[in-house]
Amino acid sequence: SLFLHIDVYTYHEKNTPFIFLYFLFTVVRLVVSNIQIVKEYERAVIFRLGRITDRKAKGPGLFLILPCTDNFVKVDLRTVSFDIPPQEILTKDSVTVSVDGVVYFRVYCPISAVANVTNAHSSTRLLAQTTLRNVLGTKNLAELLSDREGISLSMQEALDEATHPWGIKVERVEIKDVKLPHQLQRAMAAEAEASREARAKIIAAEGEMNASRALKEASLVMADSPSALQLRYLQTLNTIAAEKNSTIIFPLPIDIIQHFMHWKA
Repeated sequence: SLFLHIDVYTYHEKNTPFIFLYFLFTVVRLVVSNIQIVKEYERAVIFRLGRITDRKAKGPGLFLILPCTDNFVKVDLRTVSFDIPPQEILTKDSVTVSVDGVVYFRVYCPISAVANVTNAHSSTRLLAQTTLRNVLGTKNLAELLSDREGISLSMQEALDEATHPWGIKVERVEIKDVKLPHQLQRAMAAEAEASREARAKIIAAEGEMNASRALKEASLVMADSPSALQLRYLQTLNTIAAEKNSTIIFPLPIDIIQHFMHWKA
């Protein structure tokens, strides 16, 4: 026993520098393995023994976590967009349409996004589909086709209010496409065509009425001034000569024609 103790003591005395280096290497490796990095657009929510530390997310840059007691969750702060799948919606005037859209949102509070909801992105997507059906169900077809900006604003406000406890900020909601049934499309096209024809007839009738009024005024002016009728006659001859160059026209004074008309009478 005495010889064994002497050998062990001698071994440790001889290898003390190696043991110190090994211990130092172990400590450095442990420290390095617990240094974490988050990017500029990321934040880390650290849990220490199950509790969120400091009630503040870490980052960007380097931070240190304690082994065996800390774990963390990375949260992306960039704006995320997703498509709302086409939803079959019954409007207020009992018309079935298919509507889809797009939503833009971002995480503004990483701690709420981690601690208050299981999956903030998935929950926001499901809520957007439900909100789309609820909002459009209160609109009739005419409002749906003409007031897309107002509907998008209403959806954004409703989504933003609902996702506020989750640390989500809804930045924009847009209606992409509204698909109508084929029969309804044909009916609307026929209605639009009939409306255009009706407006065209009204415009033509108003033009005829204005033209008749102008001709009446012109006839009254010519009746008061015989020379105006003569000038109009010469202007008509000039127009005919310009269009029909091969036609020879011999102007005949109006007075001579009137003389023959009185003689016949």
